[in-house]
Amino acid sequence: MANPIQQRNTAAYSAQAAISFAVALGAMVVGIACLPVGPWVRAFLAVGLLYVVTSAFTLAKVVRDRQEAGQVTSRVDQARLDKLLSEHDPFKVDGV
Repeated sequence: MANPIQQRNTAAYSAQAAISFAVALGAMVVGIACLPVGPWVRAFLAVGLLYVVTSAFTLAKVVRDRQEAGQVTSRVDQARLDKLLSEHDPFKVDGV
């Protein structure tokens, strides 16, 4: 049975994603802090930003977990198919 190739992210890709997230979050925080509005509006926007960030992390985890569960199922199906193919003899004649 052949082992599937596991795809891994490079260090550069992970760093780019982290830097991009930090820049976007920092820009939003600075934008909220510099708005010409009262403190209650700023607080509301900050809580909304926090909610969006935590929801994005939760959604990413759910998508990742669903993808990993699909990979496990496909591995089990592949193992069953490999077993059936290894036990099958195309030259065997029944009843002879």
